[in-house]
Amino acid sequence: MSEQKQEQKTAEVAEVTEVSHDPVRKITKYVLAITALIFIWYIIADRHAPWSDQARVQTYVIPIVPQVSGRVTEVLVKQDQIVKAGEVLFRIDPSDYELAVEDAEAALELAGQEIGAGMASVVTAQAQLVVAETNVEHVNAQSARVFEMERKNVLSHSDGDKARAAIKASKAQVISAEANLDKAKQALGVEGNDNPRIRSAMAKLKKTQLDLSRTVVLSPSLGGITNLQIDTGFYAKAGAAAMTFIEGNTAWIQVNLRENNLANLAIGNPVEIALDVDPGTIYHGKISSIGFAVDTSSTSAVGGLANVESKTGWLRDAQRFPVMITFDDDSTKGKRRLGGQADVQIYTGDNWFVNSLGWLWIRVLSILSYVY
Repeated sequence: MSEQKQEQKTAEVAEVTEVSHDPVRKITKYVLAITALIFIWYIIADRHAPWSDQARVQTYVIPIVPQVSGRVTEVLVKQDQIVKAGEVLFRIDPSDYELAVEDAEAALELAGQEIGAGMASVVTAQAQLVVAETNVEHVNAQSARVFEMERKNVLSHSDGDKARAAIKASKAQVISAEANLDKAKQALGVEGNDNPRIRSAMAKLKKTQLDLSRTVVLSPSLGGITNLQIDTGFYAKAGAAAMTFIEGNTAWIQVNLRENNLANLAIGNPVEIALDVDPGTIYHGKISSIGFAVDTSSTSAVGGLANVESKTGWLRDAQRFPVMITFDDDSTKGKRRLGGQADVQIYTGDNWFVNSLGWLWIRVLSILSYVY
C-alpha cells in the first residue's frame, strides 16, 4: 500500500515538474503579460500620448489662371519643376495688347490736342498708377496667405507685421501715384478734367496697359509646378487654369484624431513625426490648432427628407477631428510632398512611462516604413 502511495506521489511530482517546464505555458504567460501591458498602455496613451497614422502633409494649392487670352508663345517651366517667387512661368503673345496700348495712347493724345499741352505727363502718371495698383494687388495676394498662417500660428507675428507694413507701403505708392496723376490732370486745366473724351481715353489706356502686363504670368512665390496643361502654341483662355502651383514655403501635417484623443491636447504640445518618404528619421513639431467642428449633417436639400444612416454593431464608429501640426524647423524641406503620409506621436504631459513607450513606438513605425 505504501509502495502505491509512493509511486502516486512520484507521478504527481513528475507531472508538476513537466508542467513547470512546459514551454507552451511559458510562452502563453509571456504573450498574455505583453498583451496586458500593451492594452494598458493603449488605454492610457489614448488620452495622454495619442498616436495616429491618419496623417498627411498639407500645403497651399494655387491654380495658375491667366487673366488675358491669347496664344502661348513660350513656356518656361516643366512638369514638377521647382520655381522661385516672381519667376516667369509662361508668356502670351503680346502683339494684340501692344497694339491696343498704342491705340489707346493715340486716342488719349488726340483728345488732349483739344485742351492743350501736358498730356505726356498724364500718360506717365497714369502708367505709374497702373504699376502701383498692380503692386498692391500682388502684395495683397501674398499677404493674405501670410495672415492665414499667422492666424493658425504657423508663422510668427513678426512675419504678419512685415506683411502689414508691405501693404501700407504699396498703398502709399498708390496714393503718391494718384497725387502725381491729379497734378498732371490739373495742369491740363478745368476743361480737361471735365472732358468726357479725356476720361474715356484714360480709362481705355489704363485697361490696355494692365492687359499687356498680364501677358507675362509669374510665380506667386517659391513652390512647384504640377498638372501642366499647356505648351507653346496653346490658346490660353482668361479664367481657365493652365497649371497648378504648390506653395513651397509653408507646409503642415493634418492628423485626424479620434474624439477621445482630444481631452488633454493643447496648442503647443510637442509632436514627433515619421514621414513615409524618409524612413528611419524622426522630425519634431508642435500642435498649431485643434479642430472644433466637423460636418455631420444628414439633412438633404429643401423639399426632401433627412437621410438617416442605419448602422449596426456593438460599438459605433469613432468621430475624428482634424488637428494641425507645424514643423519646428525647415529640415523637412524637399521632403514635404502634398498628400504624403506620416505617423505622429503627441506628448501631452511628463508621464515618463507613457512617453517612453510612445517614443519607442514612433521609432519602430519609422523603421517599419522601409518595407511598406
